Amino acid sequence: MFFSPLTFLFILLFVALLGFLFLFVHFGIITYAFERIGMAPEHLFSLLLLTIIGSYINIPLYKKRSELEMPGQVIRFFGYRFIIPAPARQQETTVAINVGGALIPGLISLYLIITHLHLLIQIVIATFVVAVVAKRISRPIRGLGIASPPFISPLIAAILALILSPDQAPVVAYCAGTLGVLIGADLLNADTFDKLGAPVVSIGGAGTFDGVFFTGIFAVLLASL
Repeated sequence: MFFSPLTFLFILLFVALLGFLFLFVHFGIITYAFERIGMAPEHLFSLLLLTIIGSYINIPLYKKRSELEMPGQVIRFFGYRFIIPAPARQQETTVAINVGGALIPGLISLYLIITHLHLLIQIVIATFVVAVVAKRISRPIRGLGIASPPFISPLIAAILALILSPDQAPVVAYCAGTLGVLIGADLLNADTFDKLGAPVVSIGGAGTFDGVFFTGIFAVLLASL
């Protein structure tokens, strides 16, 4: 028999408190990262709000002909399972860009480059290296999209930023992490979009706190240690 020593209302309040603390810490980390790259504190709330809302918005860019892999028919015979593959069906794959997960981080990187032109060479070198690594470690997964280990690219971006520009490492780390993953994992794999078997492929569309957006934030945190 299951017996809970806490009332149901108390449990709900406890769960709500845990959720609030999680969001507080989560947004606190992101706010700290944005402050490290010089974003004005009065603009942080608007920026985070636009990022959250933008994570639900995908802007279509173009369409490609592709094949949708249909689930096979399963037949059981004397305890054995046989899967009869179904024929692939032709369809169109819409390639889109996620506003919160790619467009906004890309625009922030562009803003940082314009306002830190003296770091242009360091940003270009670091971005190039991260893009090469992101291309090597990313893999197209049919029916899902482009998958990449989440910690390798920001770690490399942070290390390069600390080597190339120790005094302003967070700025270099954010640009290299964001643009490097965007170029290496997504854009350089554009030729595989029609082979993913998905109706929509969204660049940076894995969610607000994942993919391109997460890489930039994590790179800044590592470079700030």
